[in-house]
Amino acid sequence: MPHDSDRPAPLTADEYALVKTLRPAMAALTRAFDANLHPLGLTHAEYVALMFLSEAEGRALRLGDLAELCHQSASHMGRTVQRLQSEGLVVREQCSQDARSFRAVLTDAGLARLERAWPVHIAGVRHQLFDQLEGIDLGKLAAAFQRIVDAED
Repeated sequence: MPHDSDRPAPLTADEYALVKTLRPAMAALTRAFDANLHPLGLTHAEYVALMFLSEAEGRALRLGDLAELCHQSASHMGRTVQRLQSEGLVVREQCSQDARSFRAVLTDAGLARLERAWPVHIAGVRHQLFDQLEGIDLGKLAAAFQRIVDAED
C-alpha cells in the first residue's frame, strides 16, 4: 500500500476546472467546426485530411502517414478517405514503393472544395476558438500543447 508521501498532491481548483472542461471544450469545437463545414459537404476530419494532402508533395500521402498527421486510427482514416473518394475529392492508389500500401491523392475537385471551405473554416476558428482565448498568450498555450503531444511520442 502506498504511503501518503507517495501520493500526489490533490489538484488545485484551477487545475481541476481545466481538466474537467478540456474534453467538453474539444468536443464543442469539433461539433462547431463540423457544423461550419457541413454546408460545404465536409466534416472537420475530412477538411483536415484534404488540408494535409494539399500541403504534401504531389498532393499525395500514404494512408498510414495521413492517419498519423490527422491523429486518426488507420481504420477511421480508411473510412474518411473512402468518403472523400466517393465525392471525387481524392483517389486511392497503390504505392509504387510498397505494393501493400495505398496512398490518397488529392484531386483537382478536392483542392477546389478545400479552397471553398478554407475561408469558412478560418472564420469559424477565429470566432469559436480565438475569440474565446482573448488575452491568453497563444504562443505559450501552443507550446504547452506541443509538449503534451511530444510526451505521447
